[in-house]
Amino acid sequence: MNIANLAPATVGQALASLQRKGLDRLDAQLLLLHVLDKPASQRGWLLAHDNDALPPTRAAALELLVQRRLAGEPLAYLSGHKAFFGLDLLVDARVLVPRPDTETLVNWALETLNGEQRVLDMGTGSGAIALALKASQATLDVHATDVSPGALAVARANAQRLKLSVSFHQGAWLAALPKITEAFDCIVANPPYIAERDPHLTALTFEPAQALSSGADGLDDLRHIIAQAPRHLAAGGWLLLEHGYDQAQVVRGLLSAADLAHVQSRRDLAGIERCSGGQLNPTKKP
Repeated sequence: MNIANLAPATVGQALASLQRKGLDRLDAQLLLLHVLDKPASQRGWLLAHDNDALPPTRAAALELLVQRRLAGEPLAYLSGHKAFFGLDLLVDARVLVPRPDTETLVNWALETLNGEQRVLDMGTGSGAIALALKASQATLDVHATDVSPGALAVARANAQRLKLSVSFHQGAWLAALPKITEAFDCIVANPPYIAERDPHLTALTFEPAQALSSGADGLDDLRHIIAQAPRHLAAGGWLLLEHGYDQAQVVRGLLSAADLAHVQSRRDLAGIERCSGGQLNPTKKP
C-alpha cells in the first residue's frame, strides 16, 4: 500500500486495499478503527462513513500497522487493547494476549466463590483473570503474582484504569508470597504449558517466551504448582488450572496424586478439555 496513493483515499477504499494486501476483513476493520480513534465496537461506523476521506497522517499510521500485522504481530499489540470477560485490557509485548478460552477458567472459579473470600491468580500477566474475578465479585480479596516486573506493570495499570482493587506480588508462583500466611479459598493459574520444542511456538514469536513454554513436555510449571499450591488452600478450597489441549488426563492425574478431591476438567469454546482442577477436602487442613 503506497502512502501517497492512499492519502486521498476514502475509508471504503482503504478497507478494500487492506484486504487485497492479505488482511482478513475483521483485522482490516479493527486497524482502521484504531487509526481513526474509534472503538473496536463501532465496525458499523465504517459502513456509514464509507466515502469519508482518510487523512494522510492516518494513512501513514495505518501503513505501519499493516506491515506489522502482516509480519504476524498480534492485533492486540498493535491496538494496545484486548477485550476479556467484558473488560477492556491494556496489553503489550510484556504480556500474553488474553485468549477467550481462558474465560472458561474465570467462570469455573466464580462458581466456587461466594462472598468475602480470598483468591490467588498466579502468573497474572495482564491481570486478566484477577481483574475479571474482582469485577464479577467486588467483595473478593484478590491477590495476583507474576515473576515479570514488566507484566506486573501492565497488570497494575489495568487495575488502576479499571478502578479494581487487586494486591499484586512479584515473584515466581508461590515464592512471591513468603509473608502471607492466610490460606486461599481458590487458587487459579494459566501457566506456561507448551513443550519447549513444540512447533506451535513459531507462530507465537511476538509473545513473551517465558509465559509460553515449560520444559520438555510443557508440564514443568504445572507440576510445580500442583505440588506446592494445596498447602496454601483453605479447607474446601479449589485449585484450578488452564493447560494444553492434550494435557487434561495427565493434569488430572497430578491433581489426584496431590490428594485433591473432585478432580475434573472443563471444556473450552471449542469443546476441548482446557482446564482441570480439584478441591482440598473440606475437613482437611493444608
